[in-house]
Amino acid sequence: MNPSIDIIIVNWNAGLLLRNCLKSIVTASRDGFSLGRVVVVDNGSSDDSLVDIDKLSLPLDIIRNSVNRGFGAACNQGAAACDAPYLLFLNPDTRLFENSLVVPHAYLEDPSNHDAGICGIQLIDEKGHVARNCAHFPSLMRFAVQSIGLNKIQRFGGAGVHMFEWDHLSDRSVDHVIGAFFFMRRSLYNELNGFDERFFVYLEDIDFSLRAKRAGWMSVYITGAQAFHAEGGTSRQVMAKRLFYSLRSRLQYGFKHFSPSRACALLLITLFVEPLTRLVFLLLSGNISDIRNTLSGFSLLYRDLSNIIGQSHGDSGE
Repeated sequence: MNPSIDIIIVNWNAGLLLRNCLKSIVTASRDGFSLGRVVVVDNGSSDDSLVDIDKLSLPLDIIRNSVNRGFGAACNQGAAACDAPYLLFLNPDTRLFENSLVVPHAYLEDPSNHDAGICGIQLIDEKGHVARNCAHFPSLMRFAVQSIGLNKIQRFGGAGVHMFEWDHLSDRSVDHVIGAFFFMRRSLYNELNGFDERFFVYLEDIDFSLRAKRAGWMSVYITGAQAFHAEGGTSRQVMAKRLFYSLRSRLQYGFKHFSPSRACALLLITLFVEPLTRLVFLLLSGNISDIRNTLSGFSLLYRDLSNIIGQSHGDSGE
């Protein structure tokens, strides 16, 4: 039997997005492999995301959590129900095209690519453009550029974490491919013991990519396959909490992978510089409605600081 792929989708109130994602899996080509199972891990959704999805023509397993366990934890939960040699962690706000699975599978099956552990493909945004969503491994400087807002200026776009300086129109090895379509070898997942569940959401994928790199594996981006991705997805629903979790994960990443001095510098920049720069940009753009969300997000962060610092143990040094 041809090597198979298992797909894990973490759902939280994705509504119609989830159904459209699953329908696209039905029509995607499976030439050269078999689809083992599609595991939907629902993180305590309160909408109708799961209604009748079990009627689709898929080998579907649904895991229902009574609460939102977080993205990394739910990914691990889904992977535990899988046994295929390849895993695809797929966002519910994506839609596969005909070649979305065939091409990355063939790439990793090629013996000449034995050192590639993670494979990403071109993602097309809502305007039909190729999204620039690969990333550099974060450093204090790259995080600081984002905190200050310099990455919003075209001249400094390449100085942040995301690779905005590259058009994403060519194949190459990269530090990190976006977790919305995160195709990997099961052996790599097992070697790293999955995702670090201390990251509730955001940066759990780039933390995984960094650990994979340190273990000798490559992440590759290939342009021979495409999928659709509605950037922002379900996180658009909760702007203040989205900001909170983003900042929280950034600090967790810093305390895990940076030296103590750099982690503390990141903490100070995030707590005392970034709130001001965000508010200035909002005022200059006339986006008054988001000021309350920004203040609420930072308020949540300040109240959670003891938990963030207390849970952040791991590697030292960048």
